Amino acid sequence: MAILVISDTHGSVDAWEKIKKYINKNVDCLVHAGDIYYFGPRNPVPEGHAPGMLSTELNSLNIPLICAKGNCDSDVDQLVSSFPLCYPFAFVFIYGKGILVTHGHYYSQDELLNLAKKWKLDLVITGHTHIARLEKLNGIVFLNPGSCALPKNFPGIGLVNNNSVELINLLDGSRVEIMDLSG
Repeated sequence: MAILVISDTHGSVDAWEKIKKYINKNVDCLVHAGDIYYFGPRNPVPEGHAPGMLSTELNSLNIPLICAKGNCDSDVDQLVSSFPLCYPFAFVFIYGKGILVTHGHYYSQDELLNLAKKWKLDLVITGHTHIARLEKLNGIVFLNPGSCALPKNFPGIGLVNNNSVELINLLDGSRVEIMDLSG
């Protein structure tokens, strides 16, 4: 059983087609750290940009989709989404672990670390920077899968299970890094 983590799809169905290969019977839910449909004024149009098609794909998922609203997500996006897309953060409690999901544009890393420590969370998931990374700071694991549509280093996805977090390169399926979640 696992949680698949993505971010910054920016309306790309090309990126979504690559992601779908990881959704299988072992995935309990999909977590999206924001910037789902729109690419924003500072980004190029991603390959396969078709936000209407992406919304159809996401709405047809047979597993829960948990999202944090990103800086490129708008209130009108909720009209085409059958999942909640109106909050800048989400909390997930699964496998006995506490997870905070936020896009990453409201809080600094230090603020997120302080919140995670205060609330005794195990994992903080962000997006926004388009840079995939996995690191542990003061005992808290931070995962940013980067952008699967407009990456600055490589298109990444995350895979969380009850004991670990993996960062996977979406291009070749290789495991970039794995980190223990057991404390």
